[in-house]
Amino acid sequence: MKRKRVHYALLIILTVLLGISSRKFPEILPSFLFLYLGDTLWALMVFFIVGFLLPRTSTIKIGIAALLFSLAIEFSQLYQSTWINQIRHTTFGGLILGFGFLWTDVICYIIGIILGMVIETYIHHLTDDESQ
Repeated sequence: MKRKRVHYALLIILTVLLGISSRKFPEILPSFLFLYLGDTLWALMVFFIVGFLLPRTSTIKIGIAALLFSLAIEFSQLYQSTWINQIRHTTFGGLILGFGFLWTDVICYIIGIILGMVIETYIHHLTDDESQ
């Protein structure tokens, strides 16, 4: 499988916009979605970024790499020190590193990455159908 980087760049941008929108306009979402959508979209974005960076790698390997990265970030939140907390309290640092470990985040990451794998499989089938 060869991913088209331009497609993945667009998917990354779309996912980021959806994530920002989910935080900027919480009133349009049910409270359950508001609580968990951001973390799910974050993991979906990680999946698309890994796919962008490794265009010839299998979907399952992209999923595993994205999950390992996401879990590493989540478990790093168990480490609390002044220097890393200063980074976490910047906008970019907070978006990337988060603030505190939550098991619900791990579940959201798994769901987001599975969603990415489903989307990728669907896109792959669409492009296969178009080429025939």
